[in-house]
Amino acid sequence: MLKLLQQSPLSARIGMGIVILNVLVAIFAPLIAPYGETSIAGDVWEGFSAQFYLGTDHIGRDLFSRMVFGARNTIALAFITTLLSFLFGTVLGFIAAVKGGWIDQLLSRTIDMIMAFPTLIFALMILSVLGSSIPTLIFTIAVLDSTRVYRLSRAVAMDIEVMEFVEAARLRGEGLWWIIRQEILPNAMPPLIAEFGLRFCFVFLFIASLSFLGLGLQPPLADWGGMVRENAGAITFGIYIPLIPAGAIAFLTVGVNLIVDWFLHLSSGLHE
Repeated sequence: MLKLLQQSPLSARIGMGIVILNVLVAIFAPLIAPYGETSIAGDVWEGFSAQFYLGTDHIGRDLFSRMVFGARNTIALAFITTLLSFLFGTVLGFIAAVKGGWIDQLLSRTIDMIMAFPTLIFALMILSVLGSSIPTLIFTIAVLDSTRVYRLSRAVAMDIEVMEFVEAARLRGEGLWWIIRQEILPNAMPPLIAEFGLRFCFVFLFIASLSFLGLGLQPPLADWGGMVRENAGAITFGIYIPLIPAGAIAFLTVGVNLIVDWFLHLSSGLHE
């Protein structure tokens, strides 16, 4: 593993550095932030100073502290949601590929119906009815995103399940879950890991979009997308504040994509 990291390109190392930095900030948020997540510490939209490193927001809260706590809230929510979407999508995709027949048709047509609706509109409709609590937000996005994971995992599993070693496992009398766990999953890991990074970026940006529209994490919780919406009025006065959380969103997204690009190159088997 260490040798692999040493051979990684500069772009992948930059991506790892960006991701590690954000994760460390999220983990140690209470130790890094000089003020509380909801503490009003100054006047509205103050500039850079020794007291407020990034200034203050629309009601006088320290923007640096809000950014630090926003990293914890946004990244944790996106990571948990992506894990759930992969759990739903891969399990159903593998079952559909291995069982085939009417089970495959039922699951695939159900997924097709869900995917027929624009994701953002579908999410807005559900959250408008059920509310924007954190469990509802996680479950809604996880279910919608699992449709993409299902399509990929099913396609990958269908290529693997026709292999001779899978047929040999069937002839030995191995059950469905044994075949999925021992034969399908290990061979499907490279594309699924790469897809996990892409799905994390999508979920991360999707949560930020919902927060910008007022249906993501609700105040007073700090959230990068919500912070852009809350301080959008500052642009009218030529104040930079909304660009900081927007830049943080782009920064982390680029970092994850740099790692994913490297991993896709490795899993493709191509060599320079």
